[in-house]
Amino acid sequence: MKYDFTSILDRTGKDAVALDGPGLSKKVPGLPKDGFDFIPMWVADMNFPTVPSVPEAVIARASHPAYGYFNPSDQYFNSIISWHNTRNGVNGLEREHIGYENGVLGGVISALTSYAAPGDAVLLHSPVYIGFTDSITRNGYKMVLSELKKDSQGIFRMDYEDMEAKIKENHIHIAVLCSPHNPSGRVWERWELEKTMELFEKYEVTVISDEIWSDILLNGNQHTPSQSVSAYAREHTAAFYAPSKTFNLAGLVGSYHIIYNRSMRDRIRSKGAKPHYNSMNVLSMHALTGAYSAQGQEWVDELCQVLSGNVNYACGLLWNHVNGVSLSKPQGTYMLFLDCTKWCMEHGKTIEELLRAGWDVGVGWQDGRPFFGPCHIRMNLALPLSRVQEAFSRLERYVWNL
Repeated sequence: MKYDFTSILDRTGKDAVALDGPGLSKKVPGLPKDGFDFIPMWVADMNFPTVPSVPEAVIARASHPAYGYFNPSDQYFNSIISWHNTRNGVNGLEREHIGYENGVLGGVISALTSYAAPGDAVLLHSPVYIGFTDSITRNGYKMVLSELKKDSQGIFRMDYEDMEAKIKENHIHIAVLCSPHNPSGRVWERWELEKTMELFEKYEVTVISDEIWSDILLNGNQHTPSQSVSAYAREHTAAFYAPSKTFNLAGLVGSYHIIYNRSMRDRIRSKGAKPHYNSMNVLSMHALTGAYSAQGQEWVDELCQVLSGNVNYACGLLWNHVNGVSLSKPQGTYMLFLDCTKWCMEHGKTIEELLRAGWDVGVGWQDGRPFFGPCHIRMNLALPLSRVQEAFSRLERYVWNL
């Protein structure tokens, strides 16, 4: 491979929550026992250096000693348009359809408050991303969850009958879609999105689509932009993207929306603009143009190969060597969502005890209960394969095979 996905990146003291958080945060069990170094597999960022074109672009701009007011450049918009055309086959995307967001969750709330009042019901799928839960409930909305169901192949699917029943029962007119889905890792097929949008059109449901994971595709899976599947979807969906998951840029802050409908665009932009919080950072702008470059395209293709290998290794080991832990193999993202229900029952352990056992030996995995996984663990595989192998070796030796 041209790029380095094997060296162990030392992020200690470099403002990384994934490394610095265990000794500070009350949300995780804490530091490992003596004799074990820490392997960060909880926070959803990557332990790879980003594509070289990103720091090159940021450093080049930072070298000029003036950082005053600015407007987004033509290069910024053209980079987004080119990226979506090349990666997702999107045609007809124009500059006016694109708007800056400080973060995807902030954009979701701007869209939600444009079309619903506090107390209104919002449809989501379960398991559900913890960021949705926090932001939606804290803004006074009622989450109505439609549980994803595994088919005979162990693949998570939407339950359309359940979705329709809950839309009717709760008088729902707004839904949050996660595509690819976090934390299950499903990459929705086109027919699934078409059926979803047909249902939403039937009940005049406005759609907020979080597509931040759309570049992280495993084993040849392809992303279908939600807005592309029908005329209704194009005109009634606000889609949110960012280079942050793809290129590990969350600390630079910089997301964007794509909204084709002018009225919808005006309403959502107004929500973000009035409090003056939603302003682009000049360095994040240059980071995006560095990421959405020819080199970035090449780098992401290699990244997805590496992540596919990590996921294939982890799933093979779990299926063949660990009894009582099940999962649906992710098609996108770099997260596993482990169902430990059977293991805990067979070993007389609670999920807290299982989590703590992993952290004791330096495997920093994440409690899945805030994602509505009652006995689940979420696990980040965006590390060099050698570290993934070391983590699973420790789990096999000290935790699972008691």
